Amino acid sequence: MNKNLQKYIFTGIMSIIPITLTYWIMKNLFLFFSKPGKSIIGFVFDKKDLNTINFIYLEYLLGFILTITFLYLLGLLVSNVLGKKLYSFFESLLNRIPVVSKIYKSIKQIISTLAMPHSKAFQKVVLIEYPRVGLWTICMVTGETKNKDELFYNVFVPTTPNPTSGYLLFVKSSDTKELDMSVEEGLKIIISGGMIGPEKFNINE
Repeated sequence: MNKNLQKYIFTGIMSIIPITLTYWIMKNLFLFFSKPGKSIIGFVFDKKDLNTINFIYLEYLLGFILTITFLYLLGLLVSNVLGKKLYSFFESLLNRIPVVSKIYKSIKQIISTLAMPHSKAFQKVVLIEYPRVGLWTICMVTGETKNKDELFYNVFVPTTPNPTSGYLLFVKSSDTKELDMSVEEGLKIIISGGMIGPEKFNINE
């Protein structure tokens, strides 16, 4: 019971962290841009022309617009060559700070994994006997290859806890066991080192 309690608590924490971080970032950005929004409204409109409620609504609306504009411009900047250099520079500074670097790298790995473009190329999650017979490894099918009458899967074997690196293997489809789970669920198991995952595997024969 104690192990299950710890497991479910940890699973709950890992599930709520992305939501909490997103909410915290958006909330603070919104509050930050609401201040200049308030100044702009006070400069453009006369206080006599606006009652308190309308002033607050305009303040929130302008704060929201400025937040979205900032995120858009930031994404545009980071996508450019100069922006990438500046981003790499600040990233290198964070990586030099002992504790902060580990936290930053962990968060970045998780976000990069869930947002990486090639994750959409993963077709399904399978088990293969790797690195030897008797040991089963979770991997992602990225494509299929035929050799005469035999069908091979192109499988990507991710590493834990950073699934952005791994190995490419060509395995007979008959030597794999397909798991009844989504790619996102498979990635969560890999990232957490098995701490987040189903108690039982449902294998599609």
